[in-house]
Formats: sequence, C-alpha cells, structure tokens
Amino acid sequence: MTTHQAYFIKGLLPFLLALTIFACTESTNTTGNEMEKRIEQLLKQMTIEEKMGQLSQIEPSFPDNEEKVKEAVREGRYGSFLNISGVEKINELQRIAVEESRLKIPLLIGRDVIHGYRTIFPIPLAMASSWNPELVREAYRISSIEAASQGIRWTFAPMIDITWDPRWGRIAEGCGEDPILASAMAEAMVKGIQGENLTDQTAVAACAKHFVGYGFAEGGRDYSTTYIPEPLLRDVVLKPFKAAKEAGALTFMSAFNDLNGVPTSGNQFTLRKILRDEWHFDGMVVSDWGSIEEMINHGFCSDRKEAALKGLRAGVDMEMSGSTYYENIQRLLEEGKLQQKLIDDAVRNILRVKMKLGLFDHPYVDPKLEQQILSPEFLAHARKVARQSAVLLKNCNKTLPIQSATGSVAVIGPLADSPRDQLGTWVFDGKAENAITPLAAIRETIGSDRVHFAQGLRYSRDKGHDGFANAIAAARQSDVTLFFAGEEWILSGEGQSRGEINLPGAQQELIEALAQTGKPLVVIVMAGRPLAIGQTVELADAVLYAWHGGTMAGPAIADLLFGKECPSGKLPVTFVKGSGQIPFYHYHKNSGRPATPGSWTPIDSISVENPQSSLGYKSFHLDYGYTPLFPFGYGLSYTTFEYHNLWLSSDGLTNGGSLTVKASVTNSGDRDADEVVQLYIRDRFGSVTRPVKELKGFKRIALKARETAEVSFVLTPEDLEFFDGQKMITEPGDFDVWIGPNSSTGIPGEFKFY
Repeated sequence: MTTHQAYFIKGLLPFLLALTIFACTESTNTTGNEMEKRIEQLLKQMTIEEKMGQLSQIEPSFPDNEEKVKEAVREGRYGSFLNISGVEKINELQRIAVEESRLKIPLLIGRDVIHGYRTIFPIPLAMASSWNPELVREAYRISSIEAASQGIRWTFAPMIDITWDPRWGRIAEGCGEDPILASAMAEAMVKGIQGENLTDQTAVAACAKHFVGYGFAEGGRDYSTTYIPEPLLRDVVLKPFKAAKEAGALTFMSAFNDLNGVPTSGNQFTLRKILRDEWHFDGMVVSDWGSIEEMINHGFCSDRKEAALKGLRAGVDMEMSGSTYYENIQRLLEEGKLQQKLIDDAVRNILRVKMKLGLFDHPYVDPKLEQQILSPEFLAHARKVARQSAVLLKNCNKTLPIQSATGSVAVIGPLADSPRDQLGTWVFDGKAENAITPLAAIRETIGSDRVHFAQGLRYSRDKGHDGFANAIAAARQSDVTLFFAGEEWILSGEGQSRGEINLPGAQQELIEALAQTGKPLVVIVMAGRPLAIGQTVELADAVLYAWHGGTMAGPAIADLLFGKECPSGKLPVTFVKGSGQIPFYHYHKNSGRPATPGSWTPIDSISVENPQSSLGYKSFHLDYGYTPLFPFGYGLSYTTFEYHNLWLSSDGLTNGGSLTVKASVTNSGDRDADEVVQLYIRDRFGSVTRPVKELKGFKRIALKARETAEVSFVLTPEDLEFFDGQKMITEPGDFDVWIGPNSSTGIPGEFKFY
C-alpha cells in the first residue's frame, strides 16, 4: 500500500481497504539525479520538431481528425492533449506514444476538473466557506481518483486568485478575499489533487492558476487589465501561490490579464524573477487558453512570432490550445532571436512533470479504477462538504431548524428543483441526473404529502409573474415557506461578470409577496458569488447561503433545514449592501478620516433644504454607510458561542521568539456544534500604512452543548512581515490582537514587537 493510500484509507474512506482497484502496480521510483539524467539523455536525442511537440498542447477534434492526430503522436509532434477522457481512447493514444514513437515519451492528458469530476462538490468559493482544509483536501482527493480513472493526469486546478470584487464571475472558482484562508485552501487542494505519492495511478498534477493578479480585473470585468502595486502583490495576491508551490504543485498557469502593463504570459518579473529565481519552482508553466497569441490584442506583441518569443523568454513552457510556439520556434531559433537553452529548459520542465507522475513507467489507465465513480462513500463526502459550506446569515426567533411538529412546508423558487444549476460553474463531466435537488431531498425527509411545491419562476432571470399566484397559494396553505433563490450556474464563472449583483429576474418581487402572507419565510440562496441580498435579508425570517452546492446539495440543505446537522460555515468574502460598495474587504486600510457610528449621515436624514455641509467629513457612502451587509468570517449556528478570557503568553514578541494567544470558547446553547475561531491582528503604526485587520490564524473546533474549550494560536515575527516597497520587513511597534467569531468582533488584546 502506498503512503497516499494509507492516508486516504485512514482519513476518509475505510471501504477502500476492500478494493484491489485502488492498488497501483509497483513503480520504478527514480531519484532526482537519475531523473535529471534521463531527461538529459532524451534531450540529446530530440529533434527541434519533437521539442516543439512537447511545448504544445492541443485539443483534438475527434473523430474528424483522429487518424491525423494518431500520426502526429507517432511522429512526436504532440506531447499533451486537452479535454479528452475515456480509458479506451487515452490508452490507445498512450500506446502509440510509448510504443510507436521514436523516443517513446508518454502523453500528458489535461482536463478542467475544478470541483469534482462526476461527484461534483460545492464550488471552490463555497468550500472555502467551510474553513476546513482537511475536508477540502479529501474532496479534491476524490476528484482526482475519479478523473484519473478516465486517464486524466493533469487538472487545471486549484484556482487561487484573490479577488475583492464579487462582480467578477470567476470569484466562484477561487477561495475568497483573504490570503491566509486562501493559502490554507491552496495547500489542501494541491495535496488532495496530487496525493501522497505522485506515481500512484490516482495522482493528478495540480496547476496553480492564474499567475498572477487575474482576480483584480478592473471593474470586475473578466480579462480586464490589472494594476497591483508590488506591496499588495507580495502581501496578498502572491501568498496562496507561494503556498501552492510549497505544497508541491507540479504546474502553474499564466493568466489572461496584463499586470501593470505587461501580460502575464509574457511577464518575466512574475514568471522568472519571482516564480523561478525567488521561489525556485522547477515544475512546468502552461499558458491559459490562447493567452500567448492574445498578447497581440494586448498591444504587447506585433505578431504571433513575437508572441512566441516573449512567451518563451518569460518562462511559459507549454502553450495551451494554440500554435504560435509550434509555428515559430524553429524560425526564431534559426534567426538567432531565441536561445536553444530556453527551448531545452522548457522541455526539461515538461519532461520532469511526466516523470514525477510515473508516466514513463506506467502510462496506461487501469480500467477497473472507474468502478469508484459516484460511489456511496464519495457522495457521502460531497454531502458533508456541502453542509459545512453553507452559511447561516439570519435566524430570527429560531425559525430554523424546522421542527418535526411543523405540519407542512411550501417549497418555492427557481433553484428548488434545478439539478444542473446546483452543480455550479465549470462542470464538464458532472451530470444533472446524478444531482439530488432540495425539493427531492425535502420530500424524502418529511414525506411528499407535507410538501407544497410551486416553482413561482421558471429560472432565476425570469421576470414574469405568471407563477406568483400558485406560489402564494402554496405558502398560505403551509406552516413555513422555503424560497430557493439565487442565480443560474451560467451567471457565474469565466466570462460571466455582472454589473449588478442583486437577485436577477423577479425573485425579489416574489419574496416580497411571500413575506406578506405572514408565514415564516426562509430564504435559501444558491449562487456562484456573494449577492447583494440586503432587501431579502430584511424580509426573511431566516437566510441560509448554500452557494452552488454540487451533486448532493439537496440532501445537505435538507440536513440543515430540519436540524439533522448544525450550520457551521463562515463567509470567505465580505458581503456588500450593493454593487456601489465594491470593493469592500476586511483587509482594507484606514483613511485619514475613518467613519464611526456617530460620524456619518444616512441619505434619508438629509433635509431637502440642507445648507452646504460636509455631512461629517468622513469616509462613507450616503446610501450604504461604512459597514458591509455581512463581514468576512461571519456565520451563525443553531447554538451560541461565547468568547472570554483572552490570554497572551507575554506582552511582547521578539525576533526569533514566539507569542501564544489563546481564549476560551463556550458553546452556551443546547446543541452540539462546530465553531470556526479566528485570530486577527493590526499593526497600529508602520513605515507603510497597514490594514485595519489581518487574519493570521483559524481553527475549526467541535463543542458539545455547554462545553468550553481553550483555543490557542502562536504568532511569530514572520506573521508580522510586510513588503515595504523594497523587501519584506518586520518593524518594532504596537499591535492589536483579537480572537473572535468573525472579522468585525472579538476579544481584544495588545502586544509589542521589539
């Protein structure tokens, strides 16, 4: 049994002990020196055409050009394929590569497996809401097992772009706004994808993307330019990528955007200076889809030949879905514009990934592996992840959980029975017919006779009122109304940016009508981004933010609504009151005139004939104020938690030392539940202004009713570092510290750094 298998069996799925399909054949493990010798031997034998083949990834159009593709593989002109799957097809292509080609170099098969292959987990942003890296790690292990069973040994995940703009559609694929939380998730995702043993047949190469700055697209418009000062780049944006590298990610992907005027696929500062020289990354860098050629559109390259030159010079080893490399590398070499060393280095990086995955020794897929797809154990884990990802935002008068004595429930809304939508964005292989919807799960939980279903709206953008009457009638004949709001899967993800992030269509109007019935109203939001739901929150008695929860979203939601499990998710992003409040994030800095509770003026309090006035001379919006709808880290439970007895091991921290910060947390309610305890600091004064709050640690703890636990964190000087414009530094000074349930509240303390 491999080390990876031992971990997986112990930590997740005991049933695998009985499965011989999970065992891999004995692999020839080579040392680093032996691997490099094999690479050099191959390089010496390779023609320029074979090298160019390794540097290009294609998406074959089967079956129209199948024979041409096979011939190209025989000739060594293709080294990697994109978006193909299936044991028979991939094994045949691998057979041609390793048995019929001159150098017998295996193919690397890549596919987007972003949050599940057939067992679809909640979108990554939702999984970040669990604040449970180990749970997420296990989810990505399952994703890799299923994907590898179909011959996929490289996935373009995790996406770990930090973003502070929920209008950006790809926020769904990331881990939120905070570098510490995103770094923890990045590490978990990489380790889950790749497993403990890279030569295991279920190991898949991870790809940390998008390097770098893509999440700061101007205006939240996908692909737009980004301007990120180096301190922000180093202190925030790069941190999850550094964590992915340290976790062993085999590959990185350049992004679509330009960064401070230089497209990331041609950016030597990020790809060479930081990734290669500073971080010593020895894996492979692949471009995003067509991003080499797109440097022409950016105005950075005059033609495809220059794009190929700048891409290779920057350090992009493989071009995804393009031919600029293949068509131009030889000419550039002959013209003396491109050094042979750059080509060879890129080929080395690619071959190294293939060798680390054991593809040279075991290129074929074991057909028996696919027996694990959609196993009961995998689905059970998906259900668990979906439960821990949901965030309870409001719960007046203990509306939730719904009590067993409740007679009947109305299930209403466009997301109540929409299996494809609950899978979320960027799903290629998950199937709607495998998804269990909330409606189906609720009927299973309490019986169909107690459920009154009326869709109300056909889909999330539906502006019609034709279904309102049936929905209102269903609510009136029920004891509680469950409205499933949100957005369709197609409204989030790549290219799906929104200017306004409110509930689309006539959903808010229907919610208002349902509230007027006087029946308790529970709104469950299923979406791919944090929506501006302030009006909904005001009207609803309870709000559960369930995101796009994947295959088992329905049962997970039912578990929470009816009290089988207790909500424990916490927001990985700040929820704004409206699009005009964007960007809003907990990491922000103070202005010279920060607003306070008594220093701002609501728009409705301004008299019609008000004289010229500053209305406070503070930093706020007249219509939104200065606080978000919900702060980062926020989330309620069916119980209550009390924080007390903050304790610091010392009043100061010195270079080379450490500081322990701890507090007691009590479950003061009558239900067992999990709580995510969070540690924040603030550097009061610095040579560069510092954020008002920085997350520095978190722990998920399980507490029985009335139980108290002591939760501790250790701070070191490295936790106080920041980039001053020239280098990473720590400065002596005064620091605030908090332990609490979210970024807006906690038990305060203070210490000095000497």
